[in-house]
Amino acid sequence: MSKEIISTPLAPQAIGTYSQAVKVDNTVYLSGQIALDPETMQVVDGNISVQIRRVFDNLKAVAEAAGGSFSDIVKLNVFLTDLSNFPIVNEIMAEYFSQPYPARAAVGVAALPKAVGVEMDAIMVIQSEYY
Repeated sequence: MSKEIISTPLAPQAIGTYSQAVKVDNTVYLSGQIALDPETMQVVDGNISVQIRRVFDNLKAVAEAAGGSFSDIVKLNVFLTDLSNFPIVNEIMAEYFSQPYPARAAVGVAALPKAVGVEMDAIMVIQSEYY
Protein backbone atom coordinates (compact mmCIF):
# COMPACT_ATOMS: atom_id res chain seq x y z
CA MET A 1 0.00 0.00 0.00
CA SER A 2 1.30 3.43 -0.94
CA LYS A 3 -0.03 6.51 0.83
CA GLU A 4 0.43 10.04 -0.50
CA ILE A 5 -0.79 13.34 0.93
CA ILE A 6 -2.32 15.59 -1.72
CA SER A 7 -2.08 19.36 -1.43
CA THR A 8 -2.65 22.22 -3.85
CA PRO A 9 -2.65 26.01 -3.45
CA LEU A 10 -5.60 26.08 -5.88
CA ALA A 11 -7.92 24.92 -3.07
CA PRO A 12 -8.25 26.25 0.48
CA GLN A 13 -5.50 25.11 2.79
CA ALA A 14 -6.57 22.81 5.62
CA ILE A 15 -7.87 24.79 8.60
CA GLY A 16 -7.50 21.91 11.01
CA THR A 17 -5.77 18.62 11.58
CA TYR A 18 -6.45 17.09 8.17
CA SER A 19 -5.09 16.93 4.62
CA GLN A 20 -6.85 18.19 1.49
CA ALA A 21 -6.78 14.59 0.26
CA VAL A 22 -5.04 11.28 0.86
CA LYS A 23 -4.22 8.95 -2.01
CA VAL A 24 -3.91 5.25 -1.19
CA ASP A 25 -2.85 3.27 -4.25
CA ASN A 26 -5.40 4.38 -6.87
CA THR A 27 -8.09 5.58 -4.43
CA VAL A 28 -8.20 9.21 -3.32
CA TYR A 29 -10.14 10.39 -0.28
CA LEU A 30 -10.97 14.08 -0.69
CA SER A 31 -11.63 15.98 2.52
CA GLY A 32 -14.70 18.12 2.95
CA GLN A 33 -14.62 21.42 1.11
CA ILE A 34 -16.61 24.48 2.01
CA ALA A 35 -17.07 27.73 0.10
CA LEU A 36 -13.69 29.25 0.93
CA ASP A 37 -11.80 31.26 -1.66
CA PRO A 38 -8.35 29.61 -1.76
CA GLU A 39 -6.57 32.97 -2.18
CA THR A 40 -8.22 34.83 0.69
CA MET A 41 -9.35 31.88 2.85
CA GLN A 42 -12.61 33.78 3.31
CA VAL A 43 -16.12 32.48 2.62
CA VAL A 44 -17.23 33.64 -0.84
CA ASP A 45 -19.85 36.35 -0.99
CA GLY A 46 -23.16 35.37 -2.49
CA ASN A 47 -26.11 33.02 -2.23
CA ILE A 48 -26.10 29.25 -1.94
CA SER A 49 -25.51 28.85 -5.69
CA VAL A 50 -22.25 30.79 -5.39
CA GLN A 51 -21.25 28.63 -2.42
CA ILE A 52 -22.04 25.38 -4.25
CA ARG A 53 -19.98 26.41 -7.28
CA ARG A 54 -17.02 27.35 -5.06
CA VAL A 55 -17.21 23.97 -3.31
CA PHE A 56 -17.20 22.15 -6.66
CA ASP A 57 -14.27 24.30 -7.85
CA ASN A 58 -12.35 23.49 -4.67
CA LEU A 59 -13.03 19.76 -5.04
CA LYS A 60 -12.00 19.92 -8.70
CA ALA A 61 -8.67 21.54 -7.80
CA VAL A 62 -7.88 18.82 -5.26
CA ALA A 63 -9.00 16.05 -7.64
CA GLU A 64 -6.72 17.42 -10.35
CA ALA A 65 -3.82 17.77 -7.91
CA ALA A 66 -4.24 14.04 -7.20
CA GLY A 67 -4.09 13.22 -10.90
CA GLY A 68 -7.81 12.73 -11.44
CA SER A 69 -10.95 14.50 -12.52
CA PHE A 70 -14.63 14.56 -11.67
CA SER A 71 -15.15 11.59 -13.98
CA ASP A 72 -13.06 9.57 -11.49
CA ILE A 73 -15.26 10.41 -8.49
CA VAL A 74 -17.21 7.33 -7.40
CA LYS A 75 -18.86 8.72 -4.24
CA LEU A 76 -19.90 12.27 -3.36
CA ASN A 77 -21.26 13.31 0.02
CA VAL A 78 -23.22 16.56 0.26
CA PHE A 79 -23.95 18.24 3.59
CA LEU A 80 -26.55 21.03 3.60
CA THR A 81 -27.83 23.22 6.39
CA ASP A 82 -31.08 23.59 4.40
CA LEU A 83 -32.21 20.54 2.42
CA SER A 84 -34.55 22.73 0.36
CA ASN A 85 -31.35 23.76 -1.48
CA PHE A 86 -30.87 20.23 -2.79
CA PRO A 87 -32.46 20.97 -6.21
CA ILE A 88 -29.86 23.73 -6.65
CA VAL A 89 -27.10 21.20 -5.91
CA ASN A 90 -28.55 18.91 -8.59
CA GLU A 91 -28.74 21.73 -11.14
CA ILE A 92 -25.17 22.91 -10.58
CA MET A 93 -23.79 19.37 -10.25
CA ALA A 94 -25.02 18.68 -13.80
CA GLU A 95 -22.65 21.43 -14.99
CA TYR A 96 -19.63 19.74 -13.39
CA PHE A 97 -20.42 16.03 -13.85
CA SER A 98 -21.61 13.93 -16.75
CA GLN A 99 -23.15 10.47 -16.79
CA PRO A 100 -22.53 8.03 -15.33
CA TYR A 101 -22.85 10.07 -12.15
CA PRO A 102 -21.14 9.03 -8.92
CA ALA A 103 -23.00 7.49 -6.02
CA ARG A 104 -24.12 10.26 -3.69
CA ALA A 105 -25.54 11.00 -0.27
CA ALA A 106 -27.22 14.21 0.85
CA VAL A 107 -27.38 14.93 4.55
CA GLY A 108 -29.12 17.76 6.37
CA VAL A 109 -26.99 19.16 9.16
CA ALA A 110 -27.57 21.78 11.85
CA ALA A 111 -24.42 23.76 11.12
CA LEU A 112 -21.19 23.75 9.11
CA PRO A 113 -17.80 25.42 9.62
CA LYS A 114 -17.74 29.20 9.15
CA ALA A 115 -21.57 29.20 8.94
CA VAL A 116 -21.60 28.09 5.28
CA GLY A 117 -24.63 26.38 3.79
CA VAL A 118 -22.86 23.48 2.05
CA GLU A 119 -19.90 21.14 2.41
CA MET A 120 -18.91 18.23 0.17
CA ASP A 121 -16.35 15.43 0.29
CA ALA A 122 -15.65 12.66 -2.19
CA ILE A 123 -13.93 9.40 -2.96
CA MET A 124 -12.15 9.11 -6.28
CA VAL A 125 -10.69 6.06 -8.03
CA ILE A 126 -8.07 6.90 -10.60
CA GLN A 127 -7.70 4.46 -13.45
CA SER A 128 -4.14 3.39 -13.96
CA GLU A 129 -2.26 0.95 -16.14
CA TYR A 130 -1.36 -0.86 -12.90
CA TYR A 131 -4.95 -1.48 -11.74
